[in-house]
Amino acid sequence: MPSAPIVLVPGFWLGAWAWDEVVAALRGDGHDVAAVTLPGLESADADRSAVTMADHVVAICDAVSAAGAPVVLAVHSGTGFAGYAASDRVPERIAAMVYVDSAPGVGAMNPGFDGVEMPLPSAEELEADENLDGLSEEQLETFRQRAVPQPGGVLREGVELTNDARRDIPSTIICTGFPSEKLKEYAEEHNPAWLGGLPELHDVTWVDLPTSHWPMWSRPQELADIIHDVATARGPGS
Repeated sequence: MPSAPIVLVPGFWLGAWAWDEVVAALRGDGHDVAAVTLPGLESADADRSAVTMADHVVAICDAVSAAGAPVVLAVHSGTGFAGYAASDRVPERIAAMVYVDSAPGVGAMNPGFDGVEMPLPSAEELEADENLDGLSEEQLETFRQRAVPQPGGVLREGVELTNDARRDIPSTIICTGFPSEKLKEYAEEHNPAWLGGLPELHDVTWVDLPTSHWPMWSRPQELADIIHDVATARGPGS
């Protein structure tokens, strides 16, 4: 049975390269896969001063619309905001959403951020703030060497959501850094912006994959298997 095309969007500081192992695994299973580098993340030398959240949403919509059929759109970490906005813009082009240690963000992630860009935190800050389980020193060093500062506009800007069709898109939330039950409790108690779209969704599947915040490196095959299952279930004629 044919599967839905897959579009992969990396989180902050990353380009399409971050998905390389997952892409290889999915293509090995016969999937049509495209990974995206968002505006301002092309290189350390890119001009990020005028990049907006709207630019990231447009880039994701363009990648989705370039596929020949409704896609499985997988977004990682902070790109849950732009990914959810894209599902508002082109819901008819998205067969399913997959949030990888992420969630449907609403509004601005950090409206008070006033910098042109946000560099990758120091090794000490990263270890204090994120789950690094399963990541090798070599992988962390590659991350540090290839990381590109995140455009500041993406942190402080939100986009208006107007299309209720986004709420009906089947959504899988893969929890890696924290178990799903903890995330659900946190969402109910605090309702932060990065979890703001959860109450709106009508069809949510929760998957626990205990590992680092970057499962495309620490458990790439297992992550690919989950995305494979979603794409197979949402293919044409399913």
